Amino acid sequence: MIVVLALSFRICYHAVRAESHVRYVGMMNVASEKIAKTIRGMEMNAKNVFDEVEKHMSSPETVVAALESKTSLNPDVRGYFAAFEPNYFEQKGRWFEPYVHHVDSSEFVVRQVGSARHDYTKSDWYVRAKELGKSFWSEPYYYYDGTSISGHYCTFVKPIYNVAGHLVCVCGADMTFEWLTKELQQIDDDGREDDMLNMYRMNRKFDFYTVVLNKDGGCIAYPVEKSVPIKDKDIICDLKEKKSGMVDMEIDGVPSTVYYGPIEYIDWSVAVVVPREDTQKPLLWLGLVLLSVAVAGIVVVWLICRRMRYVEAV
Repeated sequence: MIVVLALSFRICYHAVRAESHVRYVGMMNVASEKIAKTIRGMEMNAKNVFDEVEKHMSSPETVVAALESKTSLNPDVRGYFAAFEPNYFEQKGRWFEPYVHHVDSSEFVVRQVGSARHDYTKSDWYVRAKELGKSFWSEPYYYYDGTSISGHYCTFVKPIYNVAGHLVCVCGADMTFEWLTKELQQIDDDGREDDMLNMYRMNRKFDFYTVVLNKDGGCIAYPVEKSVPIKDKDIICDLKEKKSGMVDMEIDGVPSTVYYGPIEYIDWSVAVVVPREDTQKPLLWLGLVLLSVAVAGIVVVWLICRRMRYVEAV
C-alpha cells in the first residue's frame, strides 16, 4: 500500500506541476495579447493624428489646428506633439514644437515647448526617428518641467517627410503608465475571478500578479510594492531577443516562479509572478488526502483482520 501511495503521490505531483505550468503560461499569453491589442489601438489612433498633421503643414496655425482636431481620439494619451526641423517655419525660429496635452479629463491646452532649454533635436527620440525613418516606441523615461505634465512616459514616435523625401518633423503621442497599470490590475482580477480557470482551487489563493518588463529587465508597470527588477544576464538576453521562459527566483524574500514572454509591437515583455508556496498547496492538499486514504485503509484492514480472528476463535 505504501508503494502504491508513493507512486500515486509522484504521479499527482507531476500532474499538479504540469497544471500550474499550463495555467500560468496561458495567463501570461493572454496578458501579452491584451496589452498588445491596446498598444495597437493606441498606435492606430496616434497615426490618425499624425496623418492629419501631415495634411496641414502649410503654416504653424494649421499644424496646431490639426493636432487639436484629433486630441480626443484616445483618453489614455496625455499629449500629442509635432517637433519640426530647425527653421522650417522661419517666423517660429529654430525651435517649433507645439504640444497639445491634457489639463484634466476633458480640457486640452496648447504649448510651444521647443526652446534652447528643451532642444528636442538632441533628444533620443528625435535622433532615433531621423536614423530609423519609421515609427517606433521610445524607451520609458521621466519628463519634468515643474508642471502638471511631469511624469513617467513612453512615446509613440513617427517621422514625417515631404514629397521630396526630406524630414519635416517628428510627431509623437505621449502615454503615461497609468493605463498599463490599470490594465494589469484588470488582467489579474479577471484571472482570479474566472470560474472555469479556477474550478479546482485545491487550497490555492492564486496570489499571482502580472508586471511588464523592458528589454533591459527593468520593471516599468507593476502592482503597488510588487516591482520585479531582473538582474540575471540570461533572462535579460531572452527579453532582448523576445523569447519566452520560466525561472525560479526570490522576490522580496519570497521564493517565486516567474513566467515571462514578449509583447507584440513593442520591446517589452509581460511576466506573471507566482509565489511557489501557492503552487505547492495542491501537493500538500493531495498529500493529506492520500494520507487520509492510507490511514483509512489501515483501519479497514485492521478491522477485517480483527473480525477474522474473532470468527476463528468462535
